[in-house]
Amino acid sequence: MKKRVWVNLVMAILVAGLFLTASCAKKTIVSDATTIEDQEKAKLEADAKAAAEAAAKAKADQITQQKLEDEIAREKAQKAARILAAKQLFENQDIHFEYDSSDLSEIAKAGLKEKAAWLKNNVSLMITIEGHCDERGTTEYNLALGDRRANTAKNYLVNLGVSASRLNTISYGEEKPLDSAMTEAAYKINRRAHFVIN
Repeated sequence: MKKRVWVNLVMAILVAGLFLTASCAKKTIVSDATTIEDQEKAKLEADAKAAAEAAAKAKADQITQQKLEDEIAREKAQKAARILAAKQLFENQDIHFEYDSSDLSEIAKAGLKEKAAWLKNNVSLMITIEGHCDERGTTEYNLALGDRRANTAKNYLVNLGVSASRLNTISYGEEKPLDSAMTEAAYKINRRAHFVIN
């Protein structure tokens, strides 16, 4: 009888073990199938996420590149505007002379020092210095006086270190007045050396 109990007990344990094994195997198969489907789904989701991130990064890079190009263009435009403004300032600041004189005043010397400094920073530029007079005096006299005024300005710039080969002179005498009125104020404006960038 004891033997029979043991046999029954062993059989019960084997049957229970068989049920457990079968049930675990079934769950494993289901789990494996679910895992494969989940892995494929997860891979698709990861691929989609990676593609979206890559597209977002490409767009961000494009925006950054465009901003950089815009900034470079803006800086170039600002630099060109500064250069143009400096050239216009250089050309529009005449030096003036006293009546019947080609001597430089202290104000004229200060103006020429500024021009010399600018010319040293812009060594590729060639300059023409125009000598002008008021309308008093003969045409021949005023042409000679305008020539002296232009050359006085040139010589002062050369003494400040500007190469003479970059400086040309011309006299217009009384031919090109800034103010054609016959007043002392107009005469004062017209007695000048004018600078033109070639």
